Amino acid sequence: MITIKIGGSVVDEMHPSAVSDIKKVAECESVIIVHGGGKAVTSVCEQMGSEPRFVTSPSGIRSRYTDRETARIFTMVMSGMVNKEIVRLLQQNGINAVGLSGADARTIRARRKKRLIIVNEKGRKQAIDGGYTGKISEVNSGFIKGLLGQGIVPVISPVAISEEYEMLNVDGDRAAANVAGATGSDKVLFMTNVDGLMLDDRLVTGMSRQEARDAMPKIGPGMEKKVLASTEAIDMGVRTALIASGRRENPISRAIAEENCTVIRK
Repeated sequence: MITIKIGGSVVDEMHPSAVSDIKKVAECESVIIVHGGGKAVTSVCEQMGSEPRFVTSPSGIRSRYTDRETARIFTMVMSGMVNKEIVRLLQQNGINAVGLSGADARTIRARRKKRLIIVNEKGRKQAIDGGYTGKISEVNSGFIKGLLGQGIVPVISPVAISEEYEMLNVDGDRAAANVAGATGSDKVLFMTNVDGLMLDDRLVTGMSRQEARDAMPKIGPGMEKKVLASTEAIDMGVRTALIASGRRENPISRAIAEENCTVIRK
């Protein structure tokens, strides 16, 4: 079983062979897709006059700040426009897929963060209201496996439901890690626009979980979440985490074969 995290702009950013490659892989093993879509959310926020806001944690991880209005837009774009476009594309290529938000069937449950510690513009730590951002607490693995048992590919958006039944924004990479861990996936694959983790201008082809953690302070924005999510997935029992480019031909098969990508193991 493999859990694949893809970006929201799948049509624009991935190689034309990517969807047929997913079909080929799905004929051999169960496939779960978790997607992002941050660029689309930002674009719609701007169109609706809601200025996107991003915050940085003390460890250097940058993320979207989600107030009530942004949470509504996030849910609309992720679980509507982006999710259904991916499902449409898969169906068009003969892959029977179903689109879900994390709220459907309580696929992803999360605890609302009451407060966030950020680094403000002056470089000082500051506590702010947590907004509508969640920390994943549970994944409904039985429901996901039930879909897989029917030959259906689940396509999951990173919108979780809270214990108070609020819709929460959760990070897509970490959602993929949690889904992979909960379902007992052998592999989790993070598709991106580069071949993998670059350190000192060189592609890191292999590293241990501890080496990945030790390298975190040297990793730039965007990639650091994929590396963090990789280590979390391994902590949850996933054997192999892969970070690979979606722009290469047959990107999923190539990553599974560990060609031109970053491989992280325990």
